[in-house]
Amino acid sequence: MCAAGPAARRLGRAGTGAAASRAPSAGSAPKRSRRGKSSAIAYEPEPPEPKWEPENWRQQLERIREMRRARDAPVDEMGVEKCYDSSAPPQVMRYQVLLSLMLSSQTKDQVTSAAMLRLRQRGLTVDSILQMDDVTLGQIIYPVGFWRNKVKYIKQTTAILKQKYGGDIPSTVEELVKLPGVGPKMAHLAMNIAWNSVSGIGVSAPHLNSGLSLPSCGHPRAQDHKQAEVGEEGDQIP
Repeated sequence: MCAAGPAARRLGRAGTGAAASRAPSAGSAPKRSRRGKSSAIAYEPEPPEPKWEPENWRQQLERIREMRRARDAPVDEMGVEKCYDSSAPPQVMRYQVLLSLMLSSQTKDQVTSAAMLRLRQRGLTVDSILQMDDVTLGQIIYPVGFWRNKVKYIKQTTAILKQKYGGDIPSTVEELVKLPGVGPKMAHLAMNIAWNSVSGIGVSAPHLNSGLSLPSCGHPRAQDHKQAEVGEEGDQIP
């Protein structure tokens, strides 16, 4: 075997030193990467917009409830719910409900109640109204508001009920408002009282105006609702 020359021995010593300088010592820790870990940035959610609420509406509601606690207004004792004969057959009872609603348009509850009582004393049914002449019907319901127009509409509506519904009244708002002299408010009330079905809320124009005059109804959209409701509220009779 040939002995290594001086140059080879120098190269060997240099390589051994370089390897030793590159190898980590047993006790030293490994170097960490200089690149940091990416972390998600959490943003605080935007606070929700404050919900509009009428000023002092709870106090106003409690005052209204206190005023109505006794239930002693004319409508409580002589309203449409008190005008029909509760002992009559269901079909007759529903007809009387519709007639009382037609009479109540533009009329005080006391006047409507008295007119209904006079009609019931003569036997208030579809057939009895169809057999009654216009003059007699007008004398009985007078002095309800627009009584002449109501005589005409009552006769027309009663004839339609006889021919198309077998003496009963329609069971939907859409059909009720097609009857002569019957408006949306009457239809919703008829659905509630006669059919025990809540299809909407009937609000007269004076009550709507009173409600919107409350400070708690100061929302900008209140006037839009007022115009929309008053526009279709009409009782149709006049």
